[in-house]
Amino acid sequence: MQVRAEEFASHIAGPLASVYLISGDETLLVEECCDQLIQAARQQGYTERSIHHVETGFRWHNLHHDAASLSLFAERKLLDVRVPVKKFDREASEALREWTASAAAQDDVILLLRTARLDPRQRSSAWFKALDQAGVVTLVWPVSPGQLPRWLKTRSQGLGITLAPDALTYLAERVEGNLLAAAQELDKLALLDLPEPITLEALVAALEDASRYNTFDLLDAVMVADAVQTAKIIASVREEGVSPFSVLYALASQLRRTSTRGLPRDRQRALEAFMRRIKDPGAVLAECAVIDQQGKGQLPGDAWLSLENLLLRLAGMRVLPLPSEDQNALR
Repeated sequence: MQVRAEEFASHIAGPLASVYLISGDETLLVEECCDQLIQAARQQGYTERSIHHVETGFRWHNLHHDAASLSLFAERKLLDVRVPVKKFDREASEALREWTASAAAQDDVILLLRTARLDPRQRSSAWFKALDQAGVVTLVWPVSPGQLPRWLKTRSQGLGITLAPDALTYLAERVEGNLLAAAQELDKLALLDLPEPITLEALVAALEDASRYNTFDLLDAVMVADAVQTAKIIASVREEGVSPFSVLYALASQLRRTSTRGLPRDRQRALEAFMRRIKDPGAVLAECAVIDQQGKGQLPGDAWLSLENLLLRLAGMRVLPLPSEDQNALR
């Protein structure tokens, strides 16, 4: 069955399905749906979780072996599988249809598939229909500019804050459709304990007072190949305690962006030049996956150091090693 993203949290409050597919280009919303499922599963006894990245050499049928190998102290398990959209090939189709055919008997295992936006052909495929029938499919659609103020209003209410209508409009224009940036700004406002409703004047003052850099200042510096500014902002955001995962998710979102429509012209030019410069977004996403695994303790190395090297390389400092090159040196 299909469940809308805005209904997902309430849906998983009840009994959980054996298979979930969460797909979309809005990285923040996809990750939040996945996090909600992981938390709900943990509360229902799925205390063990294994993470799989579908990349070269991955074998889909190995998921069956993983599902059968519970640890001594776990009775239920969640398989968290991160799948590039191009990896839903014939092997994946066969494995997923086989999995869904036996899903009803696997009440001690949940399969979570997270991926970017699927195209219409994929959404009409046999494996997609099998997942839809056996489990839950959540397609996360982009928040349009017209929907963004309402999205901001709902999210701010969830944080216990209220913004005046003109403040919501201003914030929507400021974040330029970037949901992760919007979420970060709202999180900051929630900590400031401003009088409510927060007026436009109070919002502008609060945002201007925040002289520190954020994740998107960092990405802006990378996109315009300003290595000096990139290094400066990295030091600032790291000192402020920003998670490397926040930077990774924002970078991945930019890399997966297929259109610059709706962005200001300067930002359009910067993003287009950046994509021409890196040539292969998939290769950079693969490096992000290495850093993600480092941050989660699945690979050796310092995630922040690897992230710094990658960003500085993207900003033009080609002499620095890539995270994957460091991994090869450690072997």
